[in-house]
Amino acid sequence: MLDVTARIQISLDEFTFQFARSSGPGGQNVNKVNSKATLRWRPLESPSLPDDVRQRFATRFASKLLTDGSILISCEKSRSQLLNRIGCLEQLTGWLKEVATPPKKRRPTKPTRGSKTRRLNDKRLRSDTKRLRGSPGDE
Repeated sequence: MLDVTARIQISLDEFTFQFARSSGPGGQNVNKVNSKATLRWRPLESPSLPDDVRQRFATRFASKLLTDGSILISCEKSRSQLLNRIGCLEQLTGWLKEVATPPKKRRPTKPTRGSKTRRLNDKRLRSDTKRLRGSPGDE
């Protein structure tokens, strides 16, 4: 069971893992051990996700969704298959926590009294400067 929040708990049966040989340094070990972990999950079909979280996930991570509606997360940071599997789950947990809380509504702010008076004073000074630039006979 993957506990994301108190409201979101996903069964590990929903995930499928694939393993492959990792790239990068590692000596002879990297050539014979499948340590890279790739997690596949279908968030749009998951019964564990609430509808609002599912919609936010689909909009926020639309670029990461494949055509069949699944998402792929791969990890090859460690030389251990288990640690790479945990790394995939931690990355998914971070993404789900990001969309678990609804975004706050924006309340438009009003200018303060001080900013209004500063703006009007600046306008007066600018108009005086421009008025004084004219020739003396213009008035």
